[in-house]
Amino acid sequence: MYDMTIQLRTDSGKCLYEQIYEHIRQEIREGKLLAGERLPSTRSLAEYLQVARSTVDYAYDQLLSEGYIEARPYRGYFVCPLENLFQLETEDEYFLNISDLEGRPSLLSGREDCLYDFSPNGIDMTGFPFGVWKRITKNILNDGNSELFAQGEPQGDYDLRLTISRYLHASRGVNCTPEQIIVGAGNDYLLMLLEKILGRHVRIAMENPTYKRAYHIFQSFAYEIVTVDTDKHGMIVSKLAQQNARAAYVMPSHQFPTGAVMSIGRRAELLRWANGAKDRYLIEDDYDSEFRYRGKPIPSLQSTDKNGKVIYMGTFSKAIAPAIRVSYMVLPKVLLERYFRECYFYSCTVSRIDQRILNEFIRDGYFERHLNKMRKRYRAKHDLLLECLQPFERQFAISGEDAGLHLLLHAKQPRAEEELIGSAAEHGVRVYGLSDSFVAETPERGTVLLGFGALRDEEIVEGIGHLKDAWL
Repeated sequence: MYDMTIQLRTDSGKCLYEQIYEHIRQEIREGKLLAGERLPSTRSLAEYLQVARSTVDYAYDQLLSEGYIEARPYRGYFVCPLENLFQLETEDEYFLNISDLEGRPSLLSGREDCLYDFSPNGIDMTGFPFGVWKRITKNILNDGNSELFAQGEPQGDYDLRLTISRYLHASRGVNCTPEQIIVGAGNDYLLMLLEKILGRHVRIAMENPTYKRAYHIFQSFAYEIVTVDTDKHGMIVSKLAQQNARAAYVMPSHQFPTGAVMSIGRRAELLRWANGAKDRYLIEDDYDSEFRYRGKPIPSLQSTDKNGKVIYMGTFSKAIAPAIRVSYMVLPKVLLERYFRECYFYSCTVSRIDQRILNEFIRDGYFERHLNKMRKRYRAKHDLLLECLQPFERQFAISGEDAGLHLLLHAKQPRAEEELIGSAAEHGVRVYGLSDSFVAETPERGTVLLGFGALRDEEIVEGIGHLKDAWL
């Protein structure tokens, strides 16, 4: 236990020991001191607070007598487990009133009963090679790599960037050097860097619907955001040309949330648009390109860029685990010069130990084997879900089934999205509406997203059975 900071006042009218007693009691009541947590010794706390040791003794004796703490011989003082203690306090003092959260479903998500959650963001962690990851971690820590505890390069360790560049070229056709890659803890950090690189007051175009998290991040900048309609081929370039945007954020390999794959012709149109002005760029978010179930793998947009107009972004969160929190950005060489000029002082946000683990995981072939295994597993779940949805085809159209970890159901008849979500919830199933991803207008017909990544086979079958009772 660390020493405890207590503000003692001589003008409060209370004895010093009483102030110490009340402070510790309040910390325990509010859960800031946890059951079983060790308190500072009376000697060390007295020295830290610059009071007599007897003063702390009096405070601890009172806490002991009331059952807040216990003394363990030769070990010290520990916080007692106090079941139901919080019920003694008034809810408005110690708890957030649940009524204050009405209308804010993001804060309340998970509170209502749900048997089956078809989240489009879930992944299957049962296939994660924990043993391999643990062994790599153990070997790295046992080898006495003291340099890993020193501050690394701002862009991320060179070895990891080299490994990523080789992986991207082999799997996505990305043409880059390790010097062009920036590693960060999630896309949030990388987009923040991108604001510094592109500058403030940039007019940026986004697909509608789009990935709302990226939208909110751009919105937090001094960016002017415009939305551009899409069709089955992707962002409509003729409408993009009318917006006078300086950058366009696109997901050509698997658009979220529609699941659309941008056609080769539309990609060429986008590149022509970007080449139409000197300081105009495309931001390619390639967030889950590893999982494709039909046709040949589609190269990245960056792979066909000959003039340095594409900023390529990717992540290992979908392919490995969300907690890995390692993303990367590939900058065109012109923007790389701005990065060195404007952002050289930003430190890398990923631990060097995590970087080394990930580097060896990819370099030694474990990542490729893991991906192959997960592709087979997700394909089986994908096909099972489509099979279970056959009875729905008279009333719903299915789209987005070529790639990714979710697909969409579109009501053929006029049915409100809220009604579909609500009736599913009544049957213990959570589904997600497409309208949550729209920036401007909402879809005319009710559309829901069904993610299958985190569900077991039996949960998919049972969950769709409940949806059949709810909707058909």
